[in-house]
Amino acid sequence: MQVSAKLKNLRVSQRKTRLVADMIRGKDVEIAKERLQFSSKKTSDNVLCLLNSAIANAKNNFNLDESNLFVETIVVEEGTTLKRWRPRAMGRASAIKKRTCSVIITLNERTPKAESGKEAKADKKAVKKAEKKEAEAVEAKPAEEIKK
Repeated sequence: MQVSAKLKNLRVSQRKTRLVADMIRGKDVEIAKERLQFSSKKTSDNVLCLLNSAIANAKNNFNLDESNLFVETIVVEEGTTLKRWRPRAMGRASAIKKRTCSVIITLNERTPKAESGKEAKADKKAVKKAEKKEAEAVEAKPAEEIKK
């Protein structure tokens, strides 16, 4: 079950926010929380708040257990850019771009891993051998009873 949360118009550039997003992508929720709490980046507090919001959505709306959740995707998109002007020499002005970004986080529930192909084949072979032995044992009993 996918659960998502959005953060729009975060007043930090998308380039800086992607550094934080890359730290938690694909991690379990508990590990992601720890990494964000101890990160020194400015954006980590905002992303932590967004992660907590997504966890709350999962608990309240879908009755999911927090221990089974992991960060499936986290996308940082460019937002609107605020344009300001700085006075320069000789009556000129230079542009200042104050960038914003939007962050979308998607959590998913971790399921038990399926067995790999080799392990599954080995298990099937073991089951077939056991079935053959049982069948032979059943067939051998009537023959022994007749001999007596």
